[in-house]
Amino acid sequence: MTRTIGLAPSLIEIEALARAALQRLPEPFAAHLEGLVLLVEDFADGETLAAMGIADPFELTGIYEGVPVGEKHNASGTMPDRIRLFRSPILDEWIARGDETLEHLVAHVVIHEVGHHFGLSDEDIEALEEEA
Repeated sequence: MTRTIGLAPSLIEIEALARAALQRLPEPFAAHLEGLVLLVEDFADGETLAAMGIADPFELTGIYEGVPVGEKHNASGTMPDRIRLFRSPILDEWIARGDETLEHLVAHVVIHEVGHHFGLSDEDIEALEEEA
């Protein structure tokens, strides 16, 4: 996605970047993401921040909510797994870093949350990010 200087990327534009990152994930990860809900919001709600012990809403760029793949049993009656991304903290981090593209940062956040979906370690998440 190419942009000229203008308004900050919208929720829809951040979602498009996130979906593109999801589509670049290799197998076997891609096959297990069917039904995963992706939401992009400006900030995490107060309840989410409180549950995570976070006071500053700019500290949370994304969250995985659901049951990791390795712990799934009978999924009947459960809510779908979801990844929530938070636009304003992502943009704030992007501006603060100043040395990477927004596409790369959004992909980083998405892949980190996918890693939680699969119950991966931080090292495994880094390897997945390099593969995608």
